Amino acid sequence: MGTSRNLERRTLLKAAGASAAALGLAATTGCGGDSGSGDGTVTIRYSWWGAEERAKKINQAIALFEKKYPKIKVKTDFQTYQSFWEKFQTQAAGGNPPDVFQNAVTFLRKYDKRGILLDLKSQVHEGNLSLDHFRAGVTKVGEVDGKQLGIPVGSNTMALVIDKKLFQQAGVEPAQGWTWDEYFKALKTIHDKTKIAGDTGYFTIMYLYDLYLRQNGKAFFTKDGLGFDQADLTEWWTDGYNRVKAGIVTDPKTVSQDLPKSSLSARHGASEFTWDNFTVRYTAEGDSTYGLAPVPTTDGKDTGQYLASLMLSASARTAHPKEVAQFIDFMVHDPEVGKIMGYDRGILASTEQYAAYKPADPVNKEIAQYETDTARSGVLGTITPHPSGADTTEAAFLRIGGDLGQGKTKVADAVKQFFTESEAAFQA
Repeated sequence: MGTSRNLERRTLLKAAGASAAALGLAATTGCGGDSGSGDGTVTIRYSWWGAEERAKKINQAIALFEKKYPKIKVKTDFQTYQSFWEKFQTQAAGGNPPDVFQNAVTFLRKYDKRGILLDLKSQVHEGNLSLDHFRAGVTKVGEVDGKQLGIPVGSNTMALVIDKKLFQQAGVEPAQGWTWDEYFKALKTIHDKTKIAGDTGYFTIMYLYDLYLRQNGKAFFTKDGLGFDQADLTEWWTDGYNRVKAGIVTDPKTVSQDLPKSSLSARHGASEFTWDNFTVRYTAEGDSTYGLAPVPTTDGKDTGQYLASLMLSASARTAHPKEVAQFIDFMVHDPEVGKIMGYDRGILASTEQYAAYKPADPVNKEIAQYETDTARSGVLGTITPHPSGADTTEAAFLRIGGDLGQGKTKVADAVKQFFTESEAAFQA
């Protein structure tokens, strides 16, 4: 969207989200949504993950939709990230997933493999949903094997969020095209001059490691599994563990104690890799000044970056595919919805919404400028495919990397455990 210390997973697990209401699953006969009323009104179920602020915005957007389509009612439900997927798993296994739901690339192949996701191309062909007027390359994120399984609502790319005051205090100036060696040297300088770790834990972030691998001609995933070997990961995790021991990277125990805050906003680290649109989170949590810096490179040019996206998907079991498609189309294209949502789920994906929302605050202006500059630089590539089981693999990468950082396991054992768990996830 889009979701560990990545996009949605690391932030939204910490968010104070809560369920809006029970879904009321009785009397649906496993088809998703209500059967409709005598006057032709139908009800569709829409679920997403997020916190209260996102829920308020989405409910405002739904009110506009129901005004335009008075014969379509939308029953809503939202959870925190982890709770959402636990509930969705149960619903999907029972043949009763929501008609439409928030989704991310990590889960597309997993639930397509299980026959859960509707190929929305059928509704595009019937004129109920448009794939026109999207920012360049964004809709590709929702494609799997020629099927359109998700429609983007927003896009983002990995970035480095920094505490500007700490960087200035240490005399460190992030530069476009800086190398990993230069970045790690900067972390040490920050630690030496401020006594604060330079980074909060880069080596446990799956999506960052993906960028590093892409810079070196590999990738985290292939279509069917992992795109790197045990020697690659051994090098990455050994470097990370050594920097934790040296105090250059925040101790994972401290990171855990800082929850639900980030260790960046808690001032236990001077930088953190995450998705660019998450910068607003640190401003809300911390009392410093935060900004975006370039992703380090191997060769001084290629960052390995790509656009990721949160998206809306539909259930293959929905009794109301037309109405679901009309709802998705409205939520991704209507300019007023864009004004309401802003960059809550990333930089707005459709050109209509992108043009309609004009960020007024410095943080969102910087996010928009960062994506614009990144696109203009020509470094953006195509997102790495995610096989079925990618969500389990991502969780294992974060968990095992954290155990390693705390000294609970040795590098060799951690690498072996990760590959064993990943193999099992891909075969499930």
